[in-house]
Amino acid sequence: MNDNLRKSPQPFHERAEILWGLLIIQIICTLFFLSDAIGDIWFAHDIFAGFDHDIIELLVVIALSISIAFTVLQIRQMLHRQRRIEEQIKIASGAFITMLDQYFKEWNLTPAEQDVALFLIKGMSFSDIASLRQTREGTVKAQCNAIYNKAKVTGRPQLLSFFIEELLSEELITSS
Repeated sequence: MNDNLRKSPQPFHERAEILWGLLIIQIICTLFFLSDAIGDIWFAHDIFAGFDHDIIELLVVIALSISIAFTVLQIRQMLHRQRRIEEQIKIASGAFITMLDQYFKEWNLTPAEQDVALFLIKGMSFSDIASLRQTREGTVKAQCNAIYNKAKVTGRPQLLSFFIEELLSEELITSS
């Protein structure tokens, strides 16, 4: 199978890493400014000489604190959304397997034909299927022809198209 098909993009994980990195930077900056402001106030010889500087630092600390709170909320929302999407994928995956089983029974596929049909849907070649099933490629081709006849399709593309159509005809799970 193509390596590009095996790799699944994880934009949520990448986004989470970036947000956590920003959060760490914000915390470091906040601690730096906070310690500097407290040090200036407590240890300054002339309190009024550094007054403007200290106010600016305190404002920066407040701004960073607000941005930290915002970042934490964004990370929590993103991780919650990711968990919901992963749950929906599990549900959809289970529904797809149930749908496959239903059609395999409706088409009266033998257990061997069911295995071969699953491998076909996964995009495996005849030789790979034969190797996995420890049989000859000719046997796999004969099983494929039997599957196509029982499913009333002309070949693998039509078989795949049939299941894609079935998936797309179902209503998508809405976010709550």
